[in-house]
Amino acid sequence: MTELLKSVLIANRGEIALRVIRACKELGIKSILAYSEGDRDSLPVKLADQAVCIGPANAAKSYNSPELLVSAAMAFKADAVHPGYGFLSEKANFVKMLEEENIGFVGPTSEHIAQMGDKIQAKRIARAAGVPTVPGSDGVVSEPDEAFQIAKETGFPLLIKAAAGGGGRGMRVVESEDTLERDLTEIMSEAKTAFNDPSVYIERYLTDIRHIEVQVIADGMNAIALGERDCTSQRRNQKLIEEAPSPVIDDELRSGLQEAAINLCKEVKYRNAGTIEFVFDNVENKYYFIEMNTRIQVEHPVTEMVTGVDLIKEQLRIASGIPLSFSQDEISIRGHAIECRINAEDPNEDFAPRPGKIEKYRAPGGFGVRMDTHIETGYTIPPFYDSMVGKLICWAETRDEAIARTLRALDELTVDGVITTGPFQAMLLDSEEFRSGHFNTGYVAKLLESKSELPTDQ
Repeated sequence: MTELLKSVLIANRGEIALRVIRACKELGIKSILAYSEGDRDSLPVKLADQAVCIGPANAAKSYNSPELLVSAAMAFKADAVHPGYGFLSEKANFVKMLEEENIGFVGPTSEHIAQMGDKIQAKRIARAAGVPTVPGSDGVVSEPDEAFQIAKETGFPLLIKAAAGGGGRGMRVVESEDTLERDLTEIMSEAKTAFNDPSVYIERYLTDIRHIEVQVIADGMNAIALGERDCTSQRRNQKLIEEAPSPVIDDELRSGLQEAAINLCKEVKYRNAGTIEFVFDNVENKYYFIEMNTRIQVEHPVTEMVTGVDLIKEQLRIASGIPLSFSQDEISIRGHAIECRINAEDPNEDFAPRPGKIEKYRAPGGFGVRMDTHIETGYTIPPFYDSMVGKLICWAETRDEAIARTLRALDELTVDGVITTGPFQAMLLDSEEFRSGHFNTGYVAKLLESKSELPTDQ
């Protein structure tokens, strides 16, 4: 019988580091936290079985340094490394270094990360697996003549995307042929600067869309889909509210989405947790593959709440060499869950980060309420990293009940000393657009335009 990992180095910070620590403790796995000087007084440092400072607050010299983290894993004889999300979680070279030192990785192989990290290659793999993709170029586009030919075939508007991009970066919408050549040259230059890779490709730009993603978990042999999440509530391609299931996906569409996600995993014999992202065309009622995230997602708790599957524990079991313990037939979606990503940002100052000391923290509670956070009273949110305060996740039997419960929980939440996005998210949840369930990725921007002042908790 395969045994669980004995020790895991956690190469991350904040709420996801604490989430992994808790999963390790419940499984009897020793948690070793690698932290920066900027996080010396954080809750994850206090609760890990062991903690090691790997460098200064500057992420480039700590959390984003593969050499330091591999050295720490070797020094503390960790069986594996859990990367969380962000930082090095999707860096193939980091995983390759671990593989060469025979250190496990709680995630996919370096090959899978490299394949799916290249958006052009990922699109080709999706097509080979029979997964629908957005019409556009078959590969890299570097010459204006190629771009004009694609425009002739697909029509405007077009979307130019960096092959190595992600997180909403490295994209530009082109409305007409008048600016196409200039836009192509500029986005290639931007991609080279941001990602050290000038490769771009072109797709038809769909204007009335939702962002739908399917959570998958795989052990290299079997792949299971755990329903979809709707991440349409976005601002500048950054997610604000996520929910599961989507209010517009029926059983037939859900079955197709899950089959597509599973087929993609099988095409490459994928291993560990991943998320297959789709755009859903509200006009044509069709979905198209856009990319795969080869890591655990920020919004994974909404899937956990409607399926009852602990995704972090499953990651750790798979990394131990243990096959999936359940089948697709055993997965069912129950009720509705909503997650609010609460950040220390000021909505009235273009969502500028507002780090600072938390004078008082009170977590919301009650049936179906979960707060994933690393903060506590007296904690100072550092200015060096993202501004996330925590994630509020609420579950109920119906979507309307889940909205009501989330609004009640947001009202209970107290984070004195810093401005947060909580009241703004309450406004979104209570809007006619969100309550109706019929909206697209542009509704938040329209709502912002209609308001002269946004609600805050300060």
